Amino acid sequence: MTEVEERRPRRKGRGWKVAVAVVVLAAGGATAAAVLRPGTGRSAAQTDADLPISTVEVTRQTLDDTHTADGELGYGETTTAVNRLRGTLTAVPDGGAVVKRGQALYAVDDQPVTLLYGAVPAYRTLAPGTEGADVRQLEENLAALGHTGFTVDEEYTGATAEAVSAWQASQGVEETGTVQLGRIVFAPGEARVDSVAAGVGEPVAPGVPVLAYTGTEKAVVVELDPADQRMARPGATVTATLPDGSTTPGRIAEVATVIEPGDGQGQEPATKVRVLVPLADQKAAEMWALASVDVTFTAERREDVLTVPVAALVALAEGGFGVEVVAGSASRYVPVRTGLFAGGRVEVTGDGLAEGTTVGVPE
Repeated sequence: MTEVEERRPRRKGRGWKVAVAVVVLAAGGATAAAVLRPGTGRSAAQTDADLPISTVEVTRQTLDDTHTADGELGYGETTTAVNRLRGTLTAVPDGGAVVKRGQALYAVDDQPVTLLYGAVPAYRTLAPGTEGADVRQLEENLAALGHTGFTVDEEYTGATAEAVSAWQASQGVEETGTVQLGRIVFAPGEARVDSVAAGVGEPVAPGVPVLAYTGTEKAVVVELDPADQRMARPGATVTATLPDGSTTPGRIAEVATVIEPGDGQGQEPATKVRVLVPLADQKAAEMWALASVDVTFTAERREDVLTVPVAALVALAEGGFGVEVVAGSASRYVPVRTGLFAGGRVEVTGDGLAEGTTVGVPE
């Protein structure tokens, strides 16, 4: 708390003065002011000569700690498909094309590079004796494509190799029973081709970007300042306001800290919190390929609580905060416990406080 100024307000009909100091509170990222009234008589009733000029009623409501930020509506983050093979690019999809499980993402030397679903990227050749999470992902995809005769686990067995051979036969490629590094790409789900970096007929080598892809669901990307990171919790629900003014809920899928480089002209690198929010109502956003939207985050909600304006808080000389309760021509100070601060109001509890209680608002 920081003492900002000292005021000596006039009191009607009494010959004494009370020192008053403004105290600044920081709560929930907001700045609010309370009034410190040192001295005695904290619980004594005041006469009408000492009543506050302004009063408000205690209200019962739901209090939300919210923050609204600008976001970009699109298909979320892009991922670059980097070639791992040596040869000639013989097929690439068009921008905007959707590639599903088991379909070719592109082709090298007329052999498909197939899209499969999974969180772990393809990083090695898979063959009998291999073990790990990438093996499980492969087997899950084989099962989803209708192949049987093996156990979905983390072990690449002879039964797995037989299923791989059957899958390769369905693709019209050599039945090796081994998945060569570079012949599959794992993605979280269906892939929408965002852009193509290489053309048919071009020679390619390991490390050459071929295309960039996104998910197929409309999503919003928001960049928050680090001070607002508490607003972004994976799994939390947010509200997106679309360009036509309609709203749709979304659920936070990813939260990541990123460093934005400076411009080389004196602007320093900036730390941002990047938030990915897939929208629940895809139809509501289908008319916009790209758009700027407002996203409202709710860090905390308190339902059915008593609240007063933050300006009604009085910082008591003996510590803590209170409110000046006005009843008829008298008033008294009631200590309160504060809860959530949001939207210029604060949650309060205290003896005798109820909905409709009249409290003073200091000058």
